[in-house]
Amino acid sequence: MLDLSVNIGSVPLRSPVIIASGTWGYDESLWREDLLRHVGAVCSKAITESPKDGNPGHRIWETPCGLLNSIGLQNTGIDDFVDEKIPKLKSYGVPIIANVSMEDERGLALIVERLVEVADCVDAIELNVSCPNVDKGCMSWGVSPVLTSQAVSMVQKIWKGPLWVKMTPQAPDPEGVARAAEDSGADALVVANTWLGMAIDVDSRKAVFDRVVAGFSGPAVFPMALRLVWQVSSAVSIPVIGCGGVSSGRDLLSMIMAGATAVELGTGMFRDIRLPENILREVKAYMTKEKVEDLRSLIGIAKR
Repeated sequence: MLDLSVNIGSVPLRSPVIIASGTWGYDESLWREDLLRHVGAVCSKAITESPKDGNPGHRIWETPCGLLNSIGLQNTGIDDFVDEKIPKLKSYGVPIIANVSMEDERGLALIVERLVEVADCVDAIELNVSCPNVDKGCMSWGVSPVLTSQAVSMVQKIWKGPLWVKMTPQAPDPEGVARAAEDSGADALVVANTWLGMAIDVDSRKAVFDRVVAGFSGPAVFPMALRLVWQVSSAVSIPVIGCGGVSSGRDLLSMIMAGATAVELGTGMFRDIRLPENILREVKAYMTKEKVEDLRSLIGIAKR
């Protein structure tokens, strides 16, 4: 019998497929058993201290090979998540990962303190260090090993459960950031968040997005995400979760062979709500053909 289960530190997953933050809403129609049975865990939408309406103007722009987004962390805030969302989500029987977006130290502490109240319903925190640090001139926390260490240490003082750190691909020294996160107590690394891009509307002769720059994701970033997974997994001993452009079983297998323990699916979910099922079908076919019984035996095999 094929074994596709993996462990992200102390968090056991029945499947190596995790739904990335922002791609699986709270609509009950998504939380069906026929969809969830193929999923190892679901990351919540980004959680901020206060409710956010998101960015004005265009938020989504398709390209031939990916998607630009400027959502602006639209969410209902930590109080609504704790009081209304998480009790219902936990009832679906799949691990829930709380994606936390931080802007300043005070706000981060408040969010984590509230999550402690529902720690029995939250399987892990995914700390998004791609956010700008408003106390440090809006530099992204995750571009600096020092700031990353500061953020992780702050969470660790309050939160005693599993802590994943979602890295930014904009970091000039990804291995240094990864080691800083590990040394400060991170249990896993998600590699990585969206790349930066932009689009021009040639008809209006203006930038598409009010903020000009947007996050770029989709199949086009897969080779770059794969390279980062290889680099980061070689630099740390904690599990790495590959994220960026995964859209097929071969993509998942490539991430695993490069050193990832699991993958997150994001943009591909907008195209195919059954992507986890289709990916696992392809992975199982490969494992059967190659006589691989345990997916974990393939982790990092391309480096051996």
